Amino acid sequence: MLHQRAPPVLAMALQPISLLSLMLVWGCVAASSPWHTAVAPPLDLQIIDPGLLGPLDIEWKPPPNIQTSNDCTVKYKCEYRNAGDREWKVIFTRKLKLRVGFDLSRIAEVKVQTLLKGWCTNDVELQSEWVHATFRVPLQGKLESEVQNFHCVYHDWEYLKCTWQPGLLAPRGVNYGLYYWYEGLEHAVQCDNYIQDHGINMGCMLQNLSQAEYRDLSICVNGSVAGTSLRPLYATLRLHNLAKPSPPQQLVVSMSAAEELRVVWSPPGGQTPPQCLEYEVQLAEEQREAKAAWASMPTQVETAFTISRANQSRVSCVRVRGRTNSFCADEGFWSEWTQECFSVTRKEVKQLFILIPVILGLSSSLLIFMLIGQCKKSSSPAISISNISMPSSSVTSKRFAQLCAAQLLCLICFS
Repeated sequence: MLHQRAPPVLAMALQPISLLSLMLVWGCVAASSPWHTAVAPPLDLQIIDPGLLGPLDIEWKPPPNIQTSNDCTVKYKCEYRNAGDREWKVIFTRKLKLRVGFDLSRIAEVKVQTLLKGWCTNDVELQSEWVHATFRVPLQGKLESEVQNFHCVYHDWEYLKCTWQPGLLAPRGVNYGLYYWYEGLEHAVQCDNYIQDHGINMGCMLQNLSQAEYRDLSICVNGSVAGTSLRPLYATLRLHNLAKPSPPQQLVVSMSAAEELRVVWSPPGGQTPPQCLEYEVQLAEEQREAKAAWASMPTQVETAFTISRANQSRVSCVRVRGRTNSFCADEGFWSEWTQECFSVTRKEVKQLFILIPVILGLSSSLLIFMLIGQCKKSSSPAISISNISMPSSSVTSKRFAQLCAAQLLCLICFS
């Protein structure tokens, strides 16, 4: 059977219909395929201040019509920072709420996006657009009214001492207050042990902070006077980075059998973990009329130090101090130096002790020769005990004893 070809005009008319059918089929496939699903951003991003002096709550709602199944994973990427910081901090989470710390003296910036990955995306991670939010504590008072020179030290891992100075524009009679919070407290707590100067709070002593170690400690120092509010100061501290131990104890300097200088001490008292300490040893080198120069030795975690025989001859004093090492903190404060200054026996002193017996021997010999010369001048060589005559009545018994002693000494010299 012969097949007749369609007329050219009819074939041209069928081509648009075929293309349209193909596009419709492709659109239906694409619409039904989960691999080409777009993901929407989170909804209603909010930043809420719970009144904890630094930490803020970040909340949002999931995007609408999000596919959630065992084959698809929905996560959120949250980035946050304070205005002016160069880098964003990043958190990946499946939750709809986070609590992160900020410096409340500056604007808090937050952005969140949705991440979708799994069978529904052909195992390709889809990212939504970012949603943004900012937060700032309502400003009060002028910037120059904020306290100055705020400084804190964690002494012996036992108590935190914070001090400050009044702001430049702080009026007289200002009443300052310090509040703090760390994870585990239900709400911010006010200091109950202030350091005062002429009735004005200029510092605070905080104790029993062991639960706050290695956590963020949020602090606020604010003030008011006659109903006028001052600019508050916010700070986030890490106690282990503010630790300052007491000086080392029981420093002992001795000379070993090999004539090496041995320096030994004990860790300081208090609650400072001994394994968290490192030490610096300094030696004072004698420079005669000039002031002694201190030379520092490399830091170490051991509580003993040995100075070789070749170097110890010039050492006149030794002292030691300690601080938290890099295993327990990023930084810390050095303790004060040990108060005692131990004198060290030098080689020159040893040589002097060796020469003393020689000098004494030579002096004794010279004295003997001088006595011999005196005896020769005052007595004849043939002196004997028989030549000693009894004293007359005018010679006292004391003089007679001295004469006998001189005669006996001359006999010893000539014998």
